[in-house]
Amino acid sequence: MTDMPKKYDPGQTEAKWYDTWKERGYFKAGEDPSKPPYTIVIPPPNVTGKLHLGHAWDTTMQDLLIRFKRMQGFDALYLPGMDHAGIATQAKIDAKLREQGTDRHQLGREKFLEVAWDWKEEYAGHIRKQWAKLGLSLDYSRERFTLDEGLSRAVREVFVRLYEKGLIYRGEYIINWDPVAKTALSDIEVIYKEVQGHLYHIRYPLADGSGHIEVATTRPETMLGDTGIAVHPDDERYKHLIGKTAILPIVGREIPIVADEYVDMDYGTGAVKITPAHDPNDFEMGNRHGLARILVMDETGRMNENAGKYQGLDRFDCRKRIVEDLKAEGALVKIEDIVHSVGHSERSGAVIEPYLSIQWFVKMKPLAEAALKLQDSSDKVRFVPERFENTYRHWMENIRDWCISRQLWWGHRIPAWYHKETGEVYVGVEAPENPEQWEQDEDVLDTWFSSALWPFSTLGWPDEDAPDFKRYFPTNALVTGYDIIFFWVARMIFQSVEFTGRKPFDDVLLHGLVRDAEGRKMSKSLGNGIDPMDVIDKYGADALRFTLATGTTPGQDLRFQWEKVEANWNFANKIWNASRFVIMNLGDFKYEDIDLSGEKAVADRWILSRLNAVIEQVTRHFNQYDFGEAGRKLYAFIWDDFCDWYIEMAKLALYGEDEAAKKRTKSILVYVLDRTLRLLHPLMPFITEEIWQHLPHEGETIMKSAWPEVRSEWTDPKAESDMALLQNVIRAVRNIRAEKDVAPSKPVDLVIKPAGEDERATLETHRAYLERFCNPNSLIIDLAATAPDKSVTAVVTGAELYLPLSGLIDIEEEIKRLRSELKKLDAEVERVQKKLANEGFVKKAPAAVVEKEREKERDYLEKREKVRERIRELEG
Repeated sequence: MTDMPKKYDPGQTEAKWYDTWKERGYFKAGEDPSKPPYTIVIPPPNVTGKLHLGHAWDTTMQDLLIRFKRMQGFDALYLPGMDHAGIATQAKIDAKLREQGTDRHQLGREKFLEVAWDWKEEYAGHIRKQWAKLGLSLDYSRERFTLDEGLSRAVREVFVRLYEKGLIYRGEYIINWDPVAKTALSDIEVIYKEVQGHLYHIRYPLADGSGHIEVATTRPETMLGDTGIAVHPDDERYKHLIGKTAILPIVGREIPIVADEYVDMDYGTGAVKITPAHDPNDFEMGNRHGLARILVMDETGRMNENAGKYQGLDRFDCRKRIVEDLKAEGALVKIEDIVHSVGHSERSGAVIEPYLSIQWFVKMKPLAEAALKLQDSSDKVRFVPERFENTYRHWMENIRDWCISRQLWWGHRIPAWYHKETGEVYVGVEAPENPEQWEQDEDVLDTWFSSALWPFSTLGWPDEDAPDFKRYFPTNALVTGYDIIFFWVARMIFQSVEFTGRKPFDDVLLHGLVRDAEGRKMSKSLGNGIDPMDVIDKYGADALRFTLATGTTPGQDLRFQWEKVEANWNFANKIWNASRFVIMNLGDFKYEDIDLSGEKAVADRWILSRLNAVIEQVTRHFNQYDFGEAGRKLYAFIWDDFCDWYIEMAKLALYGEDEAAKKRTKSILVYVLDRTLRLLHPLMPFITEEIWQHLPHEGETIMKSAWPEVRSEWTDPKAESDMALLQNVIRAVRNIRAEKDVAPSKPVDLVIKPAGEDERATLETHRAYLERFCNPNSLIIDLAATAPDKSVTAVVTGAELYLPLSGLIDIEEEIKRLRSELKKLDAEVERVQKKLANEGFVKKAPAAVVEKEREKERDYLEKREKVRERIRELEG
């Protein structure tokens, strides 16, 4: 035990303790196989740059759970790792190469991948430093990366097994194409935005010269690939045209007019052009009617050789040119202004092009059905909050096949090879024999394909005998944002069910987005983003962690406010100063000297009873993932009960002559502070470790100390009610002094009229506290007491107080104050009586809750009558 510095220095303390914890192996799981396992795998951040506030929030809650469970006696594994993030990382590396005057095609695939791995090492180092600053107790000996050899093997194994079951197939389909990143995207990587656009009405002449049919489209540039026109079979306007042909304007190609129920008779003209190579619905219609697929763009979004004279034009420039040519030809009827939903790439921001392409797909229906069946069993994944299970179910019930191939170099290369001579396809975990005769598929897998295996691939699967897989899977909790239920949560569940036969985690705790103080989403364009490392540099990790963990309820968004971080920094300083007072007054007191037996003062019994309550509350709320409520209970206990009341009352014994009382008070101070620090440790690990090391303690570190448990013998309702009376009296006197501007150091006469003999005995027994905290010149406690002349009155539960303030009191002002108090009591009486008059409440609410309301009614009525009496006396 050493002297504590006067001021708490978060920066110095946090760096010191993180290095110590890590060097001593405190984060390492598996040291004691007799303990039950508890596992969380970190949602792997992308190796593209800095962690943001969302990551900080996410990982704070994970680390809180790990530290809590570790202290509860679990073998707690917090497994770290990172995601290669295919599109995002390649885009960053491509930009870096452009700055250097080159590109990946000039480098070639192998050299590009060397650059990518160097990038990964550099940014992985940054991320580890950020994890350290946040205080995450990660088992670095088990760190994984989605492209490491073990995970790559798992990815190949999954691909091959799904392929062999017929659940992975290769086919020509319309996919979402990003012409900037030049890759396919899955449906959920497309962000839809409402944009101002146009609906172009175009006249297609009938081939027999008998007239024309009018078609409406938002994308006239794709008409170059039209191979048909569709109308609804029940549309009376067009029934006579079904089976005829029309001439495609500009191109001159003859195309059939077909009937298809997909067509919406009420939209546009009720006739739609069919472009099977550039629209997913047209693709399906084209298949139904045997229409050709003509691709008129290349992968960069420029018109190709099938676009004739428009070849080489950007798709949007082509649109303008075609509109001009349609006008010149007399084929453009009109242009309507509309607002419509347009898909944009989540990564590059480019407008998505529906594009005919040969891609690899996962057949989703059987996988989704198995995952939904799990949710109907007793072993289901528990969603917190529950409402998100409906979101998950809805998506799984309406799922489409998943396009898993990406036209990238950075990622898991598809384990499919094509024979150079025969064209035969080979799919395998390992490359085929005679590799010189085969050519591997150039594409890589969607990043989410490997991320979907994260809970089990990181633990050693597909080796089902891997020690970590056998011990730590299924994992216990997943903590992530509700915005990736589809991207990640759903995919982990269906892949886990398919390949392990089990759920990947017991619970999934979902949180919202971090927003700014005004409730806006943080973004570069608004310039309202906040780097969590900047917050830590200013206020320390503990203040940030406490703010994030307690700032909202499960499933809700969090508004980040600097004022809240500052308030929690003040909270940390309050804890530091209170602890420093305790430690400075311990002298040579040792851990072995703690003795909680024997007689105790009411304040001692009260603080131990309050400690019991807060242990029960914090433990329960942590187990329910309600970290906000746990934090609020702990904050109130530390600030109010321990610092503002118990420490102040402990000074009576500490500064007195009774050595036994001194030792007893030191024992309780050390014990309560020790247990309080343990409760706070998962939320604020650094300051709690630093203070704990200065306290008399046993063991090496607070993070491996036992989680506090309720000791039923210390629950003491009598001590709590006695203290409540003393606190009410002391607070009332302090309030009167403040209102009347009477300094605490100036003695005043105090007359107390207890409500009954029990209250009189309590006040008399604990007179020393009243004398210490009320600073009375004289103190009268009398059941028959009456109000002295010109005195201020306060009515509290259990007593009336009179402070004769001759020369300091204005009778009129005092009557005014009492009338204001009477008004408040009238409102409380009305509220509680209204509640009790509600038959529904009285019948449905638990009996204890109803009785509590009745107690309130009695209390308010008693106080109100006493205030009325006092007003009558003063008005006399």
